Amino acid sequence: MPTEYKKPEWLTLLEFARPRPISGGLRGLLCPSFNWQVLLELAERHGLIALLADRIKNLGSLSVPQDFLAASSEKLRTHSIFALQLTAELFRVLERFSAAGIQILVTKGPALSARCYGDPGMRQYGDLDLVLRESDIRGATLTMFDLGYHPRVPLSAIDAGKIPGEYAFRKPGTSLLVELHTERTFRYHPRQINIEQLFERRATLLIDGRNIPVLSLEDELVLICVHGAKHFWERLLWISDVAALVFANRPTDWGRALSVARDVGAERILLLGLRLAADLLGADLPVQARADVESDRVVAKLAAQIEARLPTQETSDIGLLERAAFRIRMLGGVFAGVAYLLRLSLSPTEEDWPPGEEGNRPAFAETIRRPFRLAKKHGRRLGA
Repeated sequence: MPTEYKKPEWLTLLEFARPRPISGGLRGLLCPSFNWQVLLELAERHGLIALLADRIKNLGSLSVPQDFLAASSEKLRTHSIFALQLTAELFRVLERFSAAGIQILVTKGPALSARCYGDPGMRQYGDLDLVLRESDIRGATLTMFDLGYHPRVPLSAIDAGKIPGEYAFRKPGTSLLVELHTERTFRYHPRQINIEQLFERRATLLIDGRNIPVLSLEDELVLICVHGAKHFWERLLWISDVAALVFANRPTDWGRALSVARDVGAERILLLGLRLAADLLGADLPVQARADVESDRVVAKLAAQIEARLPTQETSDIGLLERAAFRIRMLGGVFAGVAYLLRLSLSPTEEDWPPGEEGNRPAFAETIRRPFRLAKKHGRRLGA
């Protein structure tokens, strides 16, 4: 276990990331040599600065330096303003899509923040994530044009049937970013999502007096676990999301959550997310979920690797072979894991499309090019 894992600054961040911080435990960590600047940097790196700043101001009995309080409060204020701006933009986009007859579901971002913490501005995020049917993506792109956004994926690529990692839209002159996801862009789900079932299971969430269409709790839980696994759980934020979502929505229907995960081949991915939430942040899992999590030895080994790396490494430090092994082990079987890895390695995204040729370059050429691009990108630490 690296020494960073035992440093008081890291352990303090873990305490603040818990669904319910334990102030007594914090007092024991704040030794004379405690480095508040390191804590601030860790919180920023792991996407937890807003949560840290909010929670630390409510622990008045702790001796917290004024310069730390001022710096963290300013970062919270900046994020809160941005979150308000994004939430207002969410309402605007929802209204325009409704007028165009396009159904969408909101995931992550302000919706997940409200679900986890009761406040759309408490969780850090930089964009809006919306789910819709692939058949609606052309009309959605035209609607985003009308809203003043520029697409990363041009209409020529959509008309040519190209499938990106996501349909990203940015509004020029602003920091507003909207990403649209369809059943065909959720490529890190081992099996394709049944988009109609997502809409059938949808829920509503009240944000600022408005009912927002969102994924069901179980679909959201599986999705954030797949997203964390996609990025090798490099940020504590994603583990905190899992712990907070389970905590805020007790009792969780574990049978339904497992069924949703099984439908998309993500059972072990879900178990790993819950294991990390329990190990690092003390998440109180449903009894049957805890039994399933603790009985999977592969999940235990993967969790130990992630927990050891989390305080010290970025995903750029993970070698190509280690990435491949992780993807394979997440599927619960060699053949299924290899098939999953091959699909990810041979499915081109917009990063594999040469600029200006998105709509007319043969798909076969992009498929051949992709593994070489990935090897160049991640092969610097091959075998590390």
